[in-house]
Amino acid sequence: MRFVPLGVGDAFSALYYSSCLAVEAEGAWLLVDCPHPIRKILREASLSSGIPLDVGNFCGVALTHLHADHSSGLEGFGYFAHFVLGNKATLLAHPLVLQDLWPGHLHAGMKQLIATPESPPTPMELHDYFDIKPMAEEGSVKVGPFEIECRRTIHHIPTAALRIRAGGRCLGYSADTAFDPSLLAWLEPADLIVHETNLGVHTPYEKLAALPAALRARMRLIHYTDQFDREQSVITALRQGEVVHV
Repeated sequence: MRFVPLGVGDAFSALYYSSCLAVEAEGAWLLVDCPHPIRKILREASLSSGIPLDVGNFCGVALTHLHADHSSGLEGFGYFAHFVLGNKATLLAHPLVLQDLWPGHLHAGMKQLIATPESPPTPMELHDYFDIKPMAEEGSVKVGPFEIECRRTIHHIPTAALRIRAGGRCLGYSADTAFDPSLLAWLEPADLIVHETNLGVHTPYEKLAALPAALRARMRLIHYTDQFDREQSVITALRQGEVVHV
């Protein structure tokens, strides 16, 4: 398993794209979160990583939560799949995230389509654009070669951390969260852990830096501020567009 950090920044970054990952195993790709402008993000990651990436490469999108820096690209992703690729995008999310996805996020921009300038609007629903696979906190959901488990985090709105298994490896992703030792215990069995660090109701760098060295060695940082000093960090900070092997 390997992945490309498509973006490593937070919602306010002027330097980086918002945090999201493209994860590969057995020739299949999974997109973790989907900020706007997703096709430009994918194109620039393709240039820096040497790996061609576009909407059509992904067997699914795993969405952690509905803050715009993690989900604002879904409309464009769904429309590109619908109009250009002629198929539905596969979308995985916690039921509490799915509960608000259509009425609270996508409905206003995707609720209807017209076939011609003269034709009346055709009502559309979430399932017209996406093949929905709800994730559960008990068990896992499978898409392509990936087995995905989720767990709620401590955040402003419903948010799910992920454990992604494929090819005999496991990638853990904290998603947005306050510092939570129980979440770290849940992520610890993973071969590599991608953990956020930021200000406010997020995880302070100092808390992660105080973890045992063996755990820090299997951890990579994401969702950091523009002011975060990557060179001085005792935990490796991910860099946008690199290729990371799990």
